[in-house]
Amino acid sequence: MTTKNPEAVLPAHGIEAPRSGRIDPKYLRSGSGSGSFEMAAWLFMRISGLALIVLIFVHLWTNLMMGDGIHQIDFGFVAGKWANPVWQFWDLVMLWLAMLHGTNGMRTIIDDYAEKDRTRVALKGILFVASAVIITLGTLVIFTFEPCLMDSSGELLDSVPAFCHDVVG
Repeated sequence: MTTKNPEAVLPAHGIEAPRSGRIDPKYLRSGSGSGSFEMAAWLFMRISGLALIVLIFVHLWTNLMMGDGIHQIDFGFVAGKWANPVWQFWDLVMLWLAMLHGTNGMRTIIDDYAEKDRTRVALKGILFVASAVIITLGTLVIFTFEPCLMDSSGELLDSVPAFCHDVVG
């Protein structure tokens, strides 16, 4: 069911656009306004990409350039950061945007390269389930993280951060 698109020939060079012989007619552009989801997805990719640049560079700066750099990153460092709701929210937004941005990009790649409808549906199903699981688990980790671990007798473990000794007493 593929036809060559006569409008796919570049007028200046007389060369067909890439893959123009494989485009199903239902994917050719028309004057209808049915692409509102794709336009929203395109816009989301641009906005989330810019937001991720800011989120990631601030994250890297605070983790690697401030203090002792990479040598300071351990369980206690993460526990100290996540004791502050601002950093919990920061990491949550970074996780959600990165996963949704990546999922949307993979969805686009699947739409471009999976030729069979069944393959496309299966790959997208796997993608969406995997993304939902990662977002759910990441969100749970951020909000249920307990830095002040205790043993069965109620004593703090040796690996807990210093501020736990002040909190628990």
